[in-house]
Amino acid sequence: MRKEKEKIKIIPLGGFNEIGKNLTVIEYKNDIVVVDCGLKFPDDDMLGIDVVIPDITYLIKNRERVKGIFLTHGHEDHIGALPYVLKQINVPVYGTKLTLGIVEIKLKEHGLLSSVELKCVKPKDIIKLENVSVEFIKTNHSIADSVALAIHTPAGVVVHTGDFKIDYTPIDGGVADLTRFAELGKKGVTVMLADSTNVERPGYTMSESTVGETFDKIFFGAKGRIIVATFASNIHRIQQVIESASKYGRKVAISGRSMENIMAVAIELGYVKMEKDILINVDSISKYPDDKVAIVTTGSQGEPMSALSRMAASEHKKVNIQKGDTVIISATPIPGNEKLVSKVINQLFKKGADVIYEALADVHVSGHACQEELKLMHALVKPKFFIPAHGEYRHLKQHGELAVKLGMPERNVYLGENGDVIEVSRESIRKISSVVSGQVFVDGLGVGDVGNIVLRDRKHLSQDGILTVVVTIEKETGAVIAGPDIISRGFVYVRESEDLMDEARELVKNALKECEENKIKEWPTIKGNIREVLRSYLYEKTKRRPMILPIIMEV
Repeated sequence: MRKEKEKIKIIPLGGFNEIGKNLTVIEYKNDIVVVDCGLKFPDDDMLGIDVVIPDITYLIKNRERVKGIFLTHGHEDHIGALPYVLKQINVPVYGTKLTLGIVEIKLKEHGLLSSVELKCVKPKDIIKLENVSVEFIKTNHSIADSVALAIHTPAGVVVHTGDFKIDYTPIDGGVADLTRFAELGKKGVTVMLADSTNVERPGYTMSESTVGETFDKIFFGAKGRIIVATFASNIHRIQQVIESASKYGRKVAISGRSMENIMAVAIELGYVKMEKDILINVDSISKYPDDKVAIVTTGSQGEPMSALSRMAASEHKKVNIQKGDTVIISATPIPGNEKLVSKVINQLFKKGADVIYEALADVHVSGHACQEELKLMHALVKPKFFIPAHGEYRHLKQHGELAVKLGMPERNVYLGENGDVIEVSRESIRKISSVVSGQVFVDGLGVGDVGNIVLRDRKHLSQDGILTVVVTIEKETGAVIAGPDIISRGFVYVRESEDLMDEARELVKNALKECEENKIKEWPTIKGNIREVLRSYLYEKTKRRPMILPIIMEV
């Protein structure tokens, strides 16, 4: 009987077979621990969608058992869905100082700050719940204050690495607590979930401090202004820009709303250290010689509305790119953003700027572990079972194979999918069922009101346009009183296609006449007949299928 109870359930609701919207449920008896709560940016075919968040139907059904959301770090793909999720399940949120500082900005924007319980933790802290306890372990990543989690249960220990790299010379001096991982491994870890993002890359990820050395060389040789684009959350990268600027007598201006917000939090909490008067307002840059100014900005992913994109397109109100500027793009394009980044680089070159990006110099290093670091983590933690996490299927598959090469039996590696209920005991790992999972689309203020049918319609409209047919009929007899009028949007320009429109109008008239003669008065049938005759005719003439929207008015 005891053995039956000694089971842990692990349920990924996001972050498996995808990069983004990380959310993992770890469940033992009456305790549900939620690890991270992230969003994903929309794919190209998700027209009009702002962000994508995980489906948390399972958590809503079990809300009384959810003891808290435990955050590994402050990146969007790990905290971005919090405002939407906390509106549905209001539970305590645990995170380190900087992580919660960034979370506060988000909650403030959504009017939730006063109603949510934020609990600040630090590495080595242990939060005791009813049946389990959650331990925070220091790691390194491309954002300060990142942690891994060890969830201690009577059925064994679950280690969730979060996003990590092993950096022996980090900017803040705080190396990952490898000793604690080794101690846990010595005592025995039942299952580990680990970051798979860089599993395809051999060797080690370069230290963040190598970027500072490159910055120094660029700052030493630059004659004009220096503009550095990076992720707003990469506090250590910004710290290195400030240090290089200080060394070569430059003032630093911050551009971009998210960058300004996060910098304000980082300065207030002491994560960025600098001389008192080095920061200046973007409005003041014209008061200084070009060789005494550096600007740190958002837009390293080529986002159309970001500060760097607006500078490149001469649409920024305060900064115009000029000949002699040096622009450093200190980031790698996220898969799918390559074209956007390329477009911005081309525009910057056309403006006369000298552009430096990863292909030309070491101006960026990843925040994720490569193969040798992953091997080290496996060797230290020595888990009985392994679930690769945080990656597309190819990443998870290769991380599983890496674990097998290190000596783990193949049956002990589980490649999960979002929605899987994975049951782990000290003896076995298996999928026992599935729960509702998937993606919820956020469009403007609407959360979940745009589904697959709406997206299909948007795709249809974007490809072939719409044709609206307006007709007025007499209620009693069904006779046509006015119309039909045909309005085209995104299909053909009416004035240039008058013959096509005239013929379409005649076809609709005939279809309506037929309905009148057969005494058909039901709107759905009349609309169906209009659609049918137009669809066949328009495809025959144009090989296009616009959306046909009949509007009938009765008088």
